[in-house]
Amino acid sequence: MNPVNYLYLAAVLFTIGAAGVLIRRNAIVVFMCVELMLNACNLAFVTFSRMHGNLDGQIIAFFTMVVAAAEVVVGLAIIVSVFRARHSASVDDASLMKL
Repeated sequence: MNPVNYLYLAAVLFTIGAAGVLIRRNAIVVFMCVELMLNACNLAFVTFSRMHGNLDGQIIAFFTMVVAAAEVVVGLAIIVSVFRARHSASVDDASLMKL
């Protein structure tokens, strides 16, 4: 399969994720769209790594997955705390958490 096809797939996935972040109001959906965008970037990193014949892109993709795992922990904790306080997972309600 042509590596350009993987880059097209990464671009489509990133576009879907960006549209989800901009359009949706549910914090869980926005969070999943951010993860979709990170996965699209990982696909592009691995594709460029395979095209150039080195492991640099795969190493960067690995570190991106580690950062995404840490983001999942922190992001879900924030979403749960907002949901407990406001009984809603809406992004608009998160701004009401300020002191």
